[in-house]
Amino acid sequence: MSKIGVLIIDDSALLRRAFGRLLGADPGLEVLGAAADPIFAERYLARQWPDVIVLDLEMPRMDGLTFLKRLMRDRPTPVVICSSLTQTGARATLEALANGAFATVAKPHSGLQEFFQRQGPELVATIKAAAQANLPSSVAVAPRGQAPRPLPRRLPAATGPRPGAERIVLIGTSTGGVQAIERLLGDLPAQCPPLAIVQHMPAYFTKALAERLDHLCAMEVDEAQSGDQLLPGRVLIAPGDRHLLIQRSGRNYRVRLEDSPPVNRHRPSVDVLFHSAARVGGGANMLALLLTGMGADGAAGLLALRRTGAHTLAQDEASSVVFGMPRAGIEKGGAEAVLPLERMGAAVMGFARMGRVATVDRRGGETD
Repeated sequence: MSKIGVLIIDDSALLRRAFGRLLGADPGLEVLGAAADPIFAERYLARQWPDVIVLDLEMPRMDGLTFLKRLMRDRPTPVVICSSLTQTGARATLEALANGAFATVAKPHSGLQEFFQRQGPELVATIKAAAQANLPSSVAVAPRGQAPRPLPRRLPAATGPRPGAERIVLIGTSTGGVQAIERLLGDLPAQCPPLAIVQHMPAYFTKALAERLDHLCAMEVDEAQSGDQLLPGRVLIAPGDRHLLIQRSGRNYRVRLEDSPPVNRHRPSVDVLFHSAARVGGGANMLALLLTGMGADGAAGLLALRRTGAHTLAQDEASSVVFGMPRAGIEKGGAEAVLPLERMGAAVMGFARMGRVATVDRRGGETD
Protein backbone atom coordinates (compact mmCIF):
# COMPACT_ATOMS: atom_id res chain seq x y z
CA MET A 1 0.00 0.00 0.00
CA SER A 2 1.51 3.35 -1.05
CA LYS A 3 2.16 6.01 1.55
CA ILE A 4 0.27 9.30 1.71
CA GLY A 5 2.57 12.08 0.53
CA VAL A 6 2.46 15.26 2.65
CA LEU A 7 3.91 18.70 1.97
CA ILE A 8 4.29 21.10 4.93
CA ILE A 9 4.19 24.86 4.26
CA ASP A 10 4.84 26.99 7.36
CA ASP A 11 7.17 29.92 8.00
CA SER A 12 8.20 28.56 11.42
CA ALA A 13 11.25 26.30 11.10
CA LEU A 14 10.53 24.88 14.56
CA LEU A 15 7.01 23.87 13.57
CA ARG A 16 8.16 22.46 10.23
CA ARG A 17 10.60 20.19 12.04
CA ALA A 18 8.03 19.17 14.67
CA PHE A 19 5.33 18.39 12.09
CA GLY A 20 7.89 16.57 9.97
CA ARG A 21 8.97 14.32 12.86
CA LEU A 22 5.38 13.57 13.84
CA LEU A 23 4.15 12.74 10.36
CA GLY A 24 7.36 10.99 9.28
CA ALA A 25 7.09 8.59 12.22
CA ASP A 26 3.80 7.18 10.91
CA PRO A 27 4.31 4.23 8.52
CA GLY A 28 1.38 5.35 6.37
CA LEU A 29 2.71 8.86 5.75
CA GLU A 30 5.66 10.27 3.84
CA VAL A 31 6.81 13.87 4.21
CA LEU A 32 7.72 15.00 0.69
CA GLY A 33 9.10 18.32 1.84
CA ALA A 34 8.76 21.30 4.17
CA ALA A 35 8.81 24.87 2.87
CA ALA A 36 8.74 28.28 4.54
CA ASP A 37 6.11 29.66 2.14
CA PRO A 38 4.23 28.74 -1.07
CA ILE A 39 6.97 30.24 -3.27
CA PHE A 40 9.61 27.99 -1.72
CA ALA A 41 7.13 25.11 -2.01
CA GLU A 42 7.07 25.38 -5.81
CA ARG A 43 10.21 23.25 -6.19
CA TYR A 44 8.62 20.42 -4.21
CA LEU A 45 5.37 20.73 -6.18
CA ALA A 46 7.29 20.59 -9.46
CA ARG A 47 9.03 17.39 -8.40
CA GLN A 48 6.13 15.43 -6.86
CA TRP A 49 2.56 16.49 -6.16
CA PRO A 50 1.46 15.72 -2.57
CA ASP A 51 -1.70 13.91 -1.53
CA VAL A 52 -2.21 16.41 1.33
CA ILE A 53 -0.80 19.84 2.10
CA VAL A 54 -0.42 21.18 5.67
CA LEU A 55 -0.66 24.94 5.26
CA ASP A 56 0.04 27.93 7.50
CA LEU A 57 -2.06 31.03 6.78
CA GLU A 58 0.26 33.83 7.94
CA MET A 59 3.41 33.91 5.82
CA PRO A 60 5.37 36.96 4.61
CA ARG A 61 5.76 36.56 0.83
CA MET A 62 2.46 34.84 0.00
CA ASP A 63 -0.25 34.20 2.57
CA GLY A 64 -1.83 30.78 2.81
CA LEU A 65 -5.31 31.93 1.80
CA THR A 66 -4.07 33.35 -1.52
CA PHE A 67 -2.22 30.11 -2.20
CA LEU A 68 -5.25 28.02 -1.25
CA LYS A 69 -7.55 29.87 -3.64
CA ARG A 70 -5.08 29.43 -6.51
CA LEU A 71 -4.63 25.77 -5.63
CA MET A 72 -8.36 25.04 -5.57
CA ARG A 73 -8.81 26.86 -8.86
CA ASP A 74 -5.95 25.17 -10.70
CA ARG A 75 -5.40 21.77 -9.06
CA PRO A 76 -7.75 20.95 -6.14
CA THR A 77 -5.82 19.17 -3.40
CA PRO A 78 -6.76 18.32 0.21
CA VAL A 79 -5.40 21.03 2.54
CA VAL A 80 -5.21 20.98 6.35
CA ILE A 81 -4.90 24.50 7.75
CA CYS A 82 -2.61 25.21 10.71
CA SER A 83 -4.09 28.34 12.28
CA SER A 84 -3.53 30.65 15.24
CA LEU A 85 -6.18 30.62 17.97
CA THR A 86 -6.95 34.33 17.66
CA GLN A 87 -10.00 36.19 16.40
CA THR A 88 -8.08 37.31 13.31
CA GLY A 89 -6.77 33.80 12.75
CA ALA A 90 -10.28 32.40 13.17
CA ARG A 91 -11.73 34.65 10.46
CA ALA A 92 -8.95 33.74 8.03
CA THR A 93 -9.38 30.05 8.82
CA LEU A 94 -13.13 30.18 8.19
CA GLU A 95 -12.53 31.81 4.84
CA ALA A 96 -10.03 29.06 4.05
CA LEU A 97 -12.54 26.36 5.02
CA ALA A 98 -15.21 28.07 2.91
CA ASN A 99 -12.77 28.04 -0.01
CA GLY A 100 -12.18 24.30 0.13
CA ALA A 101 -9.70 23.57 2.94
CA PHE A 102 -10.39 20.16 4.48
CA ALA A 103 -9.88 20.91 8.17
CA THR A 104 -8.01 23.10 10.62
CA VAL A 105 -5.69 22.37 13.53
CA ALA A 106 -4.71 24.95 16.14
CA LYS A 107 -1.13 26.17 15.88
CA PRO A 108 0.68 25.85 19.24
CA HIS A 109 2.65 28.89 20.40
CA SER A 110 4.51 27.07 23.18
CA GLY A 111 4.86 23.61 24.68
CA LEU A 112 5.40 21.89 21.31
CA GLN A 113 6.31 18.53 22.81
CA GLU A 114 3.20 18.46 25.00
CA PHE A 115 1.05 19.64 22.07
CA PHE A 116 2.23 16.90 19.73
CA GLN A 117 1.90 14.24 22.42
CA ARG A 118 -1.69 15.33 23.07
CA GLN A 119 -2.82 16.21 19.55
CA GLY A 120 -0.49 14.05 17.47
CA PRO A 121 -2.81 11.05 16.91
CA GLU A 122 -5.71 13.33 15.93
CA LEU A 123 -3.52 15.29 13.53
CA VAL A 124 -2.29 12.10 11.87
CA ALA A 125 -5.87 10.83 11.58
CA THR A 126 -6.92 14.16 10.03
CA ILE A 127 -4.13 13.95 7.43
CA LYS A 128 -5.16 10.40 6.50
CA ALA A 129 -8.82 11.33 6.28
CA ALA A 130 -7.98 14.32 4.10
CA ALA A 131 -6.26 12.04 1.59
CA GLN A 132 -9.53 10.12 1.16
CA ALA A 133 -11.88 13.09 1.23
CA ASN A 134 -14.36 14.27 -1.39
CA LEU A 135 -13.33 17.81 -2.27
CA PRO A 136 -16.38 20.08 -2.15
CA SER A 137 -17.95 20.17 -5.60
CA SER A 138 -18.32 23.96 -5.54
CA VAL A 139 -14.52 24.09 -5.47
CA ALA A 140 -13.45 20.97 -7.31
CA VAL A 141 -15.60 21.31 -10.41
CA ALA A 142 -15.27 25.07 -11.01
CA PRO A 143 -13.91 25.53 -14.56
CA ARG A 144 -10.30 26.63 -14.77
CA GLY A 145 -10.02 30.36 -14.25
CA GLN A 146 -13.60 30.68 -12.99
CA ALA A 147 -14.37 31.42 -9.34
CA PRO A 148 -16.43 28.92 -7.29
CA ARG A 149 -20.15 29.54 -6.78
CA PRO A 150 -20.51 32.92 -5.01
CA LEU A 151 -21.82 32.98 -1.47
CA PRO A 152 -25.37 34.25 -0.99
CA ARG A 153 -25.90 37.94 -0.34
CA ARG A 154 -27.46 38.92 2.97
CA LEU A 155 -31.17 39.62 2.54
CA PRO A 156 -33.16 42.15 4.59
CA ALA A 157 -34.20 40.80 7.95
CA ALA A 158 -37.87 40.24 8.64
CA THR A 159 -39.57 43.10 10.51
CA GLY A 160 -42.05 43.02 13.35
CA PRO A 161 -42.37 40.58 16.25
CA ARG A 162 -41.63 36.93 15.63
CA PRO A 163 -43.89 34.20 16.97
CA GLY A 164 -42.60 31.40 19.12
CA ALA A 165 -41.57 28.16 17.48
CA GLU A 166 -43.15 24.75 17.68
CA ARG A 167 -41.02 23.20 14.93
CA ILE A 168 -37.25 23.29 15.24
CA VAL A 169 -34.33 22.06 13.16
CA LEU A 170 -31.18 20.57 14.73
CA ILE A 171 -27.93 20.22 12.77
CA GLY A 172 -24.72 18.37 13.62
CA THR A 173 -21.56 18.51 11.54
CA SER A 174 -17.77 18.47 11.68
CA THR A 175 -15.16 18.23 8.92
CA GLY A 176 -16.50 19.94 5.80
CA GLY A 177 -19.24 21.53 7.84
CA VAL A 178 -18.41 25.18 7.17
CA GLN A 179 -19.14 24.84 3.46
CA ALA A 180 -22.13 22.60 4.13
CA ILE A 181 -23.71 25.05 6.58
CA GLU A 182 -23.07 28.01 4.28
CA ARG A 183 -24.74 26.15 1.41
CA LEU A 184 -27.71 25.04 3.51
CA LEU A 185 -28.38 28.41 5.13
CA GLY A 186 -27.93 30.13 1.79
CA ASP A 187 -30.86 28.06 0.49
CA LEU A 188 -33.19 29.15 3.33
CA PRO A 189 -35.38 32.28 3.49
CA ALA A 190 -35.41 34.73 6.37
CA GLN A 191 -38.58 33.19 7.83
CA CYS A 192 -38.03 29.50 8.41
CA PRO A 193 -37.96 27.27 11.50
CA PRO A 194 -35.31 28.06 14.11
CA LEU A 195 -32.06 26.15 13.80
CA ALA A 196 -29.62 24.96 16.47
CA ILE A 197 -26.21 23.91 15.14
CA VAL A 198 -23.28 22.02 16.60
CA GLN A 199 -20.13 22.38 14.49
CA HIS A 200 -16.97 20.85 15.96
CA MET A 201 -14.75 23.92 16.34
CA PRO A 202 -12.73 25.84 18.96
CA ALA A 203 -14.27 28.82 20.75
CA TYR A 204 -12.71 31.64 18.73
CA PHE A 205 -13.86 29.92 15.56
CA THR A 206 -17.53 29.51 16.45
CA LYS A 207 -17.86 33.21 17.25
CA ALA A 208 -16.28 34.10 13.92
CA LEU A 209 -18.44 31.50 12.16
CA ALA A 210 -21.64 33.04 13.58
CA GLU A 211 -20.53 36.51 12.47
CA ARG A 212 -19.69 35.26 8.98
CA LEU A 213 -22.98 33.42 8.54
CA ASP A 214 -24.98 36.35 9.92
CA HIS A 215 -23.50 38.48 7.14
CA LEU A 216 -23.98 35.90 4.40
CA CYS A 217 -27.43 34.42 4.92
CA ALA A 218 -30.98 35.72 5.22
CA MET A 219 -31.48 34.46 8.77
CA GLU A 220 -30.17 36.01 11.97
CA VAL A 221 -27.20 33.97 13.20
CA ASP A 222 -25.76 34.17 16.73
CA GLU A 223 -23.37 32.24 18.90
CA ALA A 224 -25.71 30.72 21.50
CA GLN A 225 -25.96 31.88 25.10
CA SER A 226 -27.74 30.03 27.88
CA GLY A 227 -31.41 30.97 27.93
CA ASP A 228 -31.61 32.03 24.27
CA GLN A 229 -34.99 31.21 22.74
CA LEU A 230 -35.23 29.33 19.46
CA LEU A 231 -37.24 31.62 17.19
CA PRO A 232 -38.25 31.46 13.52
CA GLY A 233 -35.63 33.11 11.35
CA ARG A 234 -32.90 32.62 13.96
CA VAL A 235 -29.87 30.30 13.99
CA LEU A 236 -27.98 29.51 17.20
CA ILE A 237 -24.50 28.00 16.97
CA ALA A 238 -22.96 26.13 19.91
CA PRO A 239 -19.89 27.97 21.26
CA GLY A 240 -16.62 26.11 21.00
CA ASP A 241 -15.86 24.14 24.17
CA ARG A 242 -19.49 24.33 25.41
CA HIS A 243 -22.21 21.71 24.99
CA LEU A 244 -25.53 22.98 23.61
CA LEU A 245 -28.74 21.45 25.00
CA ILE A 246 -32.42 21.97 24.16
CA GLN A 247 -34.92 22.78 26.90
CA ARG A 248 -38.70 23.00 26.66
CA SER A 249 -40.28 26.36 27.48
CA GLY A 250 -44.06 25.94 27.22
CA ARG A 251 -44.77 25.38 23.54
CA ASN A 252 -41.37 26.77 22.65
CA TYR A 253 -37.70 25.91 23.18
CA ARG A 254 -34.66 27.49 24.76
CA VAL A 255 -31.03 26.43 24.85
CA ARG A 256 -28.69 25.74 27.75
CA LEU A 257 -24.89 25.64 27.66
CA GLU A 258 -22.86 23.18 29.74
CA ASP A 259 -19.20 22.63 30.58
CA SER A 260 -19.65 18.89 31.23
CA PRO A 261 -16.93 16.53 29.91
CA PRO A 262 -16.48 15.97 26.16
CA VAL A 263 -18.62 13.31 24.51
CA ASN A 264 -17.11 11.31 21.64
CA ARG A 265 -14.01 13.46 22.30
CA HIS A 266 -15.96 16.59 21.41
CA ARG A 267 -17.33 19.60 23.24
CA PRO A 268 -19.68 20.72 21.81
CA SER A 269 -21.00 17.29 20.88
CA VAL A 270 -23.75 16.55 18.39
CA ASP A 271 -24.91 13.61 20.50
CA VAL A 272 -25.42 15.92 23.49
CA LEU A 273 -27.61 18.23 21.38
CA PHE A 274 -29.65 15.40 19.85
CA HIS A 275 -30.11 13.48 23.10
CA SER A 276 -31.26 16.61 24.93
CA ALA A 277 -33.88 17.19 22.22
CA ALA A 278 -35.05 13.58 22.52
CA ARG A 279 -35.36 13.96 26.30
CA VAL A 280 -37.73 16.93 25.99
CA GLY A 281 -40.03 14.90 23.79
CA GLY A 282 -38.63 14.97 20.28
CA GLY A 283 -41.55 14.04 18.05
CA ALA A 284 -42.72 15.15 14.65
CA ASN A 285 -42.12 18.84 15.41
CA MET A 286 -38.34 18.25 15.24
CA LEU A 287 -36.07 17.70 12.24
CA ALA A 288 -32.46 16.60 12.77
CA LEU A 289 -29.76 16.72 10.08
CA LEU A 290 -26.46 14.83 10.42
CA LEU A 291 -24.00 16.30 7.94
CA THR A 292 -20.42 15.71 6.80
CA GLY A 293 -17.80 14.94 9.44
CA MET A 294 -15.19 12.51 10.76
CA GLY A 295 -16.07 9.96 13.41
CA ALA A 296 -19.50 8.95 14.71
CA ASP A 297 -20.65 11.84 16.88
CA GLY A 298 -24.40 12.31 16.51
CA ALA A 299 -25.24 8.78 15.36
CA ALA A 300 -26.65 7.60 18.69
CA GLY A 301 -28.53 10.85 19.23
CA LEU A 302 -30.02 10.70 15.74
CA LEU A 303 -31.42 7.25 16.52
CA ALA A 304 -32.78 8.46 19.87
CA LEU A 305 -34.60 11.29 18.09
CA ARG A 306 -35.99 8.99 15.41
CA ARG A 307 -37.40 6.72 18.10
CA THR A 308 -39.39 9.68 19.45
CA GLY A 309 -40.98 10.22 16.03
CA ALA A 310 -38.72 13.08 14.98
CA HIS A 311 -37.72 13.43 11.33
CA THR A 312 -34.07 12.54 10.74
CA LEU A 313 -31.87 13.07 7.67
CA ALA A 314 -28.29 12.13 6.86
CA GLN A 315 -26.19 13.70 4.13
CA ASP A 316 -25.29 11.32 1.31
CA GLU A 317 -21.74 10.15 0.60
CA ALA A 318 -21.34 11.90 -2.75
CA SER A 319 -21.91 15.37 -1.30
CA SER A 320 -20.07 14.78 2.01
CA VAL A 321 -16.46 15.87 2.35
CA VAL A 322 -16.14 13.06 4.93
CA PHE A 323 -18.90 10.47 5.17
CA GLY A 324 -18.01 9.31 8.70
CA MET A 325 -20.76 10.89 10.80
CA PRO A 326 -23.58 10.46 8.25
CA ARG A 327 -22.50 6.86 7.59
CA ALA A 328 -22.55 6.08 11.31
CA GLY A 329 -26.04 7.57 11.62
CA ILE A 330 -27.31 5.53 8.68
CA GLU A 331 -25.71 2.28 9.85
CA LYS A 332 -27.11 2.74 13.35
CA GLY A 333 -30.60 3.09 11.93
CA GLY A 334 -31.09 6.72 12.93
CA ALA A 335 -31.59 8.19 9.45
CA GLU A 336 -35.14 8.30 8.13
CA ALA A 337 -33.78 9.49 4.79
CA VAL A 338 -30.50 10.13 2.96
CA LEU A 339 -30.24 13.31 0.89
CA PRO A 340 -27.55 15.21 -1.02
CA LEU A 341 -26.63 18.55 0.48
CA GLU A 342 -28.28 20.50 -2.33
CA ARG A 343 -31.69 19.05 -1.37
CA MET A 344 -31.42 19.69 2.35
CA GLY A 345 -32.76 23.24 2.11
CA ALA A 346 -35.89 22.09 0.29
CA ALA A 347 -36.33 19.35 2.92
CA VAL A 348 -36.17 21.93 5.70
CA MET A 349 -38.77 24.11 4.00
CA GLY A 350 -41.00 21.10 3.29
CA PHE A 351 -40.82 20.32 7.00
CA ALA A 352 -41.69 23.95 7.79
CA ARG A 353 -44.74 23.98 5.51
CA MET A 354 -46.11 20.46 5.89
CA GLY A 355 -44.37 18.93 8.90
CA ARG A 356 -42.79 16.19 6.79
CA VAL A 357 -39.82 15.66 4.46
CA ALA A 358 -39.32 13.72 1.24
CA THR A 359 -37.33 10.51 1.57
CA VAL A 360 -34.92 8.69 -0.70
CA ASP A 361 -34.35 5.00 -1.04
CA ARG A 362 -30.84 3.62 -1.13
CA ARG A 363 -30.83 3.81 -4.95
CA GLY A 364 -31.58 7.52 -4.81
CA GLY A 365 -35.20 7.38 -5.97
CA GLU A 366 -37.50 9.91 -4.33
CA THR A 367 -40.62 8.82 -2.47
CA ASP A 368 -43.05 10.49 -0.09
